[in-house]
Amino acid sequence: MIKVSPRTAVIAGASSGIGLALARMLASRGFRLVLLARRRELLEQIADELPGDVITEVMDVGDVSAPEDFARVLDELGTVDQIYLSAGTGHLNPGLDWSLEDETFRVNALGFAGMAAAAYRFFERQGSGHLVGITSIAALLGSAEAPAYNASKACASRYLDGLRMRARAAKLPVYVTDILPGFVDTAMMKAEKPFWVASPEKAAAQIISAVDRKNGRAYVSRRWGVVALLLRLLMK
Repeated sequence: MIKVSPRTAVIAGASSGIGLALARMLASRGFRLVLLARRRELLEQIADELPGDVITEVMDVGDVSAPEDFARVLDELGTVDQIYLSAGTGHLNPGLDWSLEDETFRVNALGFAGMAAAAYRFFERQGSGHLVGITSIAALLGSAEAPAYNASKACASRYLDGLRMRARAAKLPVYVTDILPGFVDTAMMKAEKPFWVASPEKAAAQIISAVDRKNGRAYVSRRWGVVALLLRLLMK
């Protein structure tokens, strides 16, 4: 009987929220997991709770060295099927405290793009793979209360668009999915009166469904796609 190796998924930002929910769901589907986050103890605790083969790596997406470290991890793994970029940060910042704006741009824009580029280069060399970036419905418009958050998510979303175009031009079986969540019940949710709030588990299930279908873009929950359409019509 031929033994089939499990598929491998890498999740950056796996210690909480959507990233953790994705880890649990993918583990239940038999994936070998590689979990990246800043907090070693929490990562190890999660790894102990999950079934199957789980590897952990401490990594801060906001560090200048993160893209290089990420590329090294991917090369050491050998073969990777899916990479999820779920790490992010954000603040309500009506006073425009630059330390908060700077942190947001470093993590959500520069850090995200560096990790996405490393992932894409790896898949390009491998000849296949699926990159999944968690951006936000906030990417579609600006914000008076959190300008850096919305702007950084727009940057991440457009970067994923560029990588998807690159894969299509090269006619490579490399897929790039941009996930734009609305309100999800995590520590990242800052709104005073959120609506249509999804649980991390519901968000993860819809994300994996979009990945299975190889969608280029998906809204979580799906009703946010209607909001996106209306915003585009209003901004014309």
